Amino acid sequence: MNSKQVLELFADQGIVDRDQINDIAQEVDRTGKSLTQTMVDYGILTEDEYYQTVAESMGTDFVGLAGYEPAPEVISLIPASLAVLHRAMPLGTDGYTIQIALADPLNSQTAEDLRFALGKEIQVLVAAVYQIDELIKKHYGNDASSMDEILAQLGGEMEFGGPDSQINEKNLEAEANATPIIRYVDLILFQAIQDRASDIHFEPFETEFKIRYRVDGALYEMSPPPRHLAGPVTSRVKVMANLNIAERRLPQDGRIQKIIGGRQVDLRVSTLPTQFGESVVMRVLDRAAVNLSLEALKMPPHIHNYILKTIEKPNGIFIVTGPTGSGKTTTLYAALNEINTIDSKVLTAEDPVEYDIEGIIQVPVNEAIGLNFARVLRAFLRQDPDRIMVGETRDIETAQIAIQASLTGHLVFTTLHTNDAPGAVTRLVDMGVEPFLISAALEGVLGQRLIRKICTGCRTPYEPSEAVLTQLGLSPHEIGDKNFYYGKGCEACNNTGYKGRKGIYELLDMSDPIRELINERAPGVVLKQKAIELGMTTLRQDGLRCIYDGETTIEEVLKYT
Repeated sequence: MNSKQVLELFADQGIVDRDQINDIAQEVDRTGKSLTQTMVDYGILTEDEYYQTVAESMGTDFVGLAGYEPAPEVISLIPASLAVLHRAMPLGTDGYTIQIALADPLNSQTAEDLRFALGKEIQVLVAAVYQIDELIKKHYGNDASSMDEILAQLGGEMEFGGPDSQINEKNLEAEANATPIIRYVDLILFQAIQDRASDIHFEPFETEFKIRYRVDGALYEMSPPPRHLAGPVTSRVKVMANLNIAERRLPQDGRIQKIIGGRQVDLRVSTLPTQFGESVVMRVLDRAAVNLSLEALKMPPHIHNYILKTIEKPNGIFIVTGPTGSGKTTTLYAALNEINTIDSKVLTAEDPVEYDIEGIIQVPVNEAIGLNFARVLRAFLRQDPDRIMVGETRDIETAQIAIQASLTGHLVFTTLHTNDAPGAVTRLVDMGVEPFLISAALEGVLGQRLIRKICTGCRTPYEPSEAVLTQLGLSPHEIGDKNFYYGKGCEACNNTGYKGRKGIYELLDMSDPIRELINERAPGVVLKQKAIELGMTTLRQDGLRCIYDGETTIEEVLKYT
């Protein structure tokens, strides 16, 4: 059941007013918090009252698991793979029926799957989710054992055709819907979400099938499954994304919406035909992992205040620039969230729409049918907007319409792929936009990068060598008594030394001297020099601030600036 359906249940019992349902459901979607936590925050119920109410509505019992220690024979009632995948904790049995606490007790499908897999009747009990998760982690260990168990089952029980076997749509579908394959793919997704992965790569090679996750911008390989599973696993993902599983010669794009680990997760799926089968990449869009607010981005105060001031302007263009994966879209979403009010009409054109935001009209660009950014932008101007976001300014046509929109009383947000903030001006001139239009319309350019943060669990001070300091352009005299840190590696960060990412920024403010230089067609180097003279903090300088604050390493700053 989704949040709204559970709230309807509470409304039927008189606990929630029907006119509160939409507000609470929107708050759950906006923040990514659980419904339980949201209702506690609203002061409607305590946590225990919430679970007690759910139990009563199901005709079952609420059990407190604090301090509960299950006997080994109880643990053995469920295999580790099923416990981890379904977030199910066994509590006892009478020989015929197993009592199980489920993290999602209202999902009847989970109980049905367990009944089928275990060959026993299932009695669902209700318990606090965090207590269930703690017990599963403690008694069923890490996910590796679950993976190995399923892989052993897949290797021993099932025979799948190799890459050259007869391709038959019915065979493909049967392989994709085999229970162990379903469990294996679900477990891969579950582990990816647990590890905060942003992308999952399924890569077929001649003799092996690799699965890799991208966490905090870096790729990590998980234990590879047997090569013969490439076809069934790929077919399973395509079935979930409603793609044509018989079409293996053309790239395809799809979308999966699924509740994983108790959270609603959006997965964008892209397939690519390769020499040895289809390569599949899934982009993970986890609302709970991304906080779409400017405060959460922890920008330097002067940049945060500048953006707050700029997004309230009646017209102009605000550009966020940086390479792919530098967090530009997240910054723009956070800015739009600030101005997403009842008295403002906000329209966005995106390729694709990454997060659905309540109250904002979002249009997915579709080049295949001629619906490009320029065409959407023209249509926007007839929709009476106040603010417009253009996912990316790729060509002169889009740039010119965006500038015309800004000069006719609209505030336009957009992104560009350039190395730094002053480079955005040069790029627009290169596209063919007249400098006088740029200087008239542009309000500011924010350049940004995402750098990995040192894991707080294993942060260790050290003395950097002179050679490394020289690369940063620093001398031992300049750094004085400042401390430098690195991550030694621990369980919390998977021995990488890093956990999480943060932005570093540089802001080009459109002051009069900068506008004059733009009108004179000054090169990017001159613009940058002038901006630094006028007080612009460069990406490298902002990176140094993060190093001195003990938030990141010298290597990360050198890599991205």
